[in-house]
Amino acid sequence: MIVVVSLGGSILTPPDASTLKAYADVIRQASADHKLIVVAGGGRTAREYIKVVRELGADETTCDYHGIDATRMNARLLVTALGPDAYPAIPVDYEEVRRHMQCGKTVVMGGTSPGHTTDAVAAMTAEHVRADLFVNITSADGVYTADPKTDKNAKKLDRITPRELVEIVAQTEMKAGPTTVMDILAAKIIERCGMPTVVVNGDDPKNLLRAIDGTHNGTVIKA
Repeated sequence: MIVVVSLGGSILTPPDASTLKAYADVIRQASADHKLIVVAGGGRTAREYIKVVRELGADETTCDYHGIDATRMNARLLVTALGPDAYPAIPVDYEEVRRHMQCGKTVVMGGTSPGHTTDAVAAMTAEHVRADLFVNITSADGVYTADPKTDKNAKKLDRITPRELVEIVAQTEMKAGPTTVMDILAAKIIERCGMPTVVVNGDDPKNLLRAIDGTHNGTVIKA
């Protein structure tokens, strides 16, 4: 089974060796039976750079480029944690991902183009390589009817369709460095290719294994 993982930047920043080692361990376990591609988010590092660049008067595309650099730094950290179990180079486009997959090692990447969050990059990667599962590891424990940080009436959803996901995230503001569970572009890609998707909390690295074997307590997105 081919599994594409979007590993949220909130999990990877600030950089912490123990967290990286823990994720490297579960990625090794998962890759024993599956082909894994991991897309690293930029998290706090990206947002801090974007904030400064924006204050300097830069346009949103320039802000995105700084965010992409941050995601690739996080990807490099994870490659270092995985050591010989990861492909050593960070792909910068989807064709590189496909080529690197042939080596049999875990492929780790960051962002690709302005306007694309790493969730969107992961969704497009999953579509391009015809993945069997897309796992979104984030700071939330699933998809909610609204932002639970600002709406006390928000309810967690155990299972939704791709169309319902699109409707929920449609209010996302398209600026560099978003903090929502998933952006509209990623949701649209999931909808158009019918990619089975699971959203789980990243505080426990073993939730990746649970997402793959179906024992998680996150949100399943499936038609």
